[in-house]
Amino acid sequence: METLNTVVQSISDVIWFPILVVALVGLGIISTIYLGAPQFVKFGRAWKQTFGGMFKKRDKADDVQSMSSFQALATAIAAQVGTGNVAGVATAIISGGPGAIFWMWISAILGMSTIFAEAVLAQKYREVKDGEYIGGPAYYISKGLKWKGSKYLAGFFSISIIIALGLVGNLVQSNSISGAIVQVTPLPPIAIGIILAVLAALVFIGGMKRIANFAELVVPFMALLYVVGAIIILAQYSSQVLPTLRSIVTSAFSAQAIAGGGAGVAVQQAIRYGVARGLFSNEAGMGSTPHAHATANVKHPVQQGMVAMIGVVIDTGVVCTATALIILVTGAHTAGLQAAAVTQEAFGRAFGSAGAVFLAISLTFFAFTTIVGWYYFGESNIRFLFGNKGITPYRILVCIFIIIGSSLTGQVDLVWNMADMFNGIMVLPNLIAILILIPQVKALLKDYNSQLRLDPHKFDN
Repeated sequence: METLNTVVQSISDVIWFPILVVALVGLGIISTIYLGAPQFVKFGRAWKQTFGGMFKKRDKADDVQSMSSFQALATAIAAQVGTGNVAGVATAIISGGPGAIFWMWISAILGMSTIFAEAVLAQKYREVKDGEYIGGPAYYISKGLKWKGSKYLAGFFSISIIIALGLVGNLVQSNSISGAIVQVTPLPPIAIGIILAVLAALVFIGGMKRIANFAELVVPFMALLYVVGAIIILAQYSSQVLPTLRSIVTSAFSAQAIAGGGAGVAVQQAIRYGVARGLFSNEAGMGSTPHAHATANVKHPVQQGMVAMIGVVIDTGVVCTATALIILVTGAHTAGLQAAAVTQEAFGRAFGSAGAVFLAISLTFFAFTTIVGWYYFGESNIRFLFGNKGITPYRILVCIFIIIGSSLTGQVDLVWNMADMFNGIMVLPNLIAILILIPQVKALLKDYNSQLRLDPHKFDN
């Protein structure tokens, strides 16, 4: 296993730094400038669009099965808010120092414009299959690029995301759940995996409707529960908050980011892990969340693009930041632990034994909703490649990987390095497509603004 881990990590490092770090940040800068900084200019309207339509249901006159705008966001956040927010932030700090959090923030700000473009393109190129909307990068790659080989590039993306999220990604999620639960219960990891697989299967078989209803119900509750817990901890350690924020900024540019490392290595590691874990968490540019946003029932594609940006704010700006701050203010990152155990230590220092239980419950919610979201993204690509005949075998494989992941509690590094490697592979086709198709996003944004000038209330919820 150690040899395998070394090989996987080496491949992951080559993919991520500098190739994907430069590509993701570069595309974020390009899309921000080219689209007129929608993450700033449209932020107020995006907030109104998101929560103004929170309880709005699908138009009954529409005979195509879809999600409401908020349900699509909840499904996207279900995937975004997972172990990346708990274990991923912890591993970013351990591997890249406090400065990694600064680069996580930067990648999130830039990523808001990227995820805006993804959602708009997903809306434009979605299709109706078996009476429901379906879409995502495979659809805008194959239909939008119009290359001879575009269908092969779309196929490559589909295969990559099925492996990266549906299989390996969900292995990561179940691994983190199992690691947290075994700390507070006598349950063996294999039993935890079986329970998770059964519960997940019950959601899977309900299709889009059950997944949307599940996400809409669970996601707001779990996010609020976790943030309230974090606020209580920060209140206890209030004197450490400002020094911690200063250390995050200064460590992003200094050798202090990693103890004992040279300045170049320290900054490189901070950037590498900050951007990688930021992507793993908010998924901007990854090509995953467009599958949810494609299903939203909105009047104009730009509306769902704005909603998608709020997902990044909630994921990285709120939940990831909360995790980072409680780890750093409590000093949990110095305890010699890994992944979710670091965050669990932070809660334990604040709440005693109850803290470990609280974190185990929170992480279970986070990771389980991500399993459901990532399953759905993978299913969309199974349908793109094989149609409905591939869904049942895919569901069985996902459940098997959930069980395997729960059993690998002693292989945290290997699991996360595999996730990084496969995530990196699947990102590349999506980034190529966005870069080429971004003029279409700008045209749709221009059309939206023109209609809004004629009727300021046209797109009100």
